[in-house]
Amino acid sequence: MNIQVITEEQYMKRLDLTKYEGVDKYSDGSVEDDLLQFVQQEISIGEILQKDDRWAVFYHLTPMRRNLLEWYPFAKDASLLEIGSGCGGMTGVFLDKIDDVQCVELSKRRASIAACRYYNNEHLKIHVGNLNDMDFCDKFDYVTLIGVLEYAGKFTEGEEPYVSFLRQCKNYLREHGILIIAIENQYGLKYWSGAVEDHTGRLFDSIENYPNNRGIRTFGKAELEKMLLGLGFQKLEWYYPLPDYKIPEYVFSDAYLPSPEDVAAVSPAYSDERLSFFNESVAAKGLLQNGYFDIFANSFLIFCHL
Repeated sequence: MNIQVITEEQYMKRLDLTKYEGVDKYSDGSVEDDLLQFVQQEISIGEILQKDDRWAVFYHLTPMRRNLLEWYPFAKDASLLEIGSGCGGMTGVFLDKIDDVQCVELSKRRASIAACRYYNNEHLKIHVGNLNDMDFCDKFDYVTLIGVLEYAGKFTEGEEPYVSFLRQCKNYLREHGILIIAIENQYGLKYWSGAVEDHTGRLFDSIENYPNNRGIRTFGKAELEKMLLGLGFQKLEWYYPLPDYKIPEYVFSDAYLPSPEDVAAVSPAYSDERLSFFNESVAAKGLLQNGYFDIFANSFLIFCHL
C-alpha cells in the first residue's frame, strides 16, 4: 500500500524562520517526532487517538480543544495573532473562522507539526522564535494567549515579566482589538482537592504562591484583573471552561454559571494519578450558593477589550 506523505517542502512554506535561533527551548520530547510523522502521513485523528493513548498525543490532537473558542463569533475579515500556537490544536478553529491568521511558536518542531496539519491553507503563517525578538509591522484584531501567559517568567526579562509580556501583546492590537487569554486559576478548586499543579507537578504549589519560583506560574482572578485593567484594557469578559481550558466540555460565564452537577466530583488528572481529598461537585454547590465559583474555577477564559 502506498502511503502519501506530506513533504517538508510542502509544509515549510508556512514557516518563517528568520527569528529562529536553531534550538527548540520548549518541547514534550520524542513524542513530537511521532506527532509529525502522524500528520505527515495524514492519518485520521480518530485513528491516531484510538491506537495511541499518550497524554501528549491526545492533548495536541483531540478535537475537544476546539470547544474553547469554536462558539465565539470572530469577524471573518479580521486578523489574528496566535502566540504560542504549539502543534496547532487551536489553530484550526482560527483558520476556519478568520481570513488572516499568523502564529508565533518557540519550537520549530511544534511549528512544523502545525504547518503540516494546515499546509494547504494560504491564510496561515507561523513565525518560529521568541515573540520578544519579533517586530510585526501590522496590528491585529485579535491576539490569543492560550496556555501561554504562565510561561512569561521564563522567556521575558525584567522585574515584572508578566506585565511586560501582556503590554507587548496589547501593543499588537488594533484600536478596539481583543486580547484572548486562557489560563489555569492559581486557586482552582482542583488544587485544593488534591491535584498537583499542572506545570510544576507539586501538590499545593500554586496555593502556596510558588515558593520554588521557576519562572512558571498562574494567577487568581483578582490579580489578573488588576494587571489587565492596569494595562489599560477597558472591559474584561470572564468565562469558566469546565473541567478546564485544556479539554473543555463546557464554557460558562458570569451570566450563566454551572450547576453543581456540571462540576466533576474529581477533576481529571490527564497524565498522572491524583489524590482526592473531597468531592468537588459537592464543594461547588456551596461555592455557587455563596457567589464564589468564579474565584475557585479551575480555569479562566478572558476577553480583554481595548
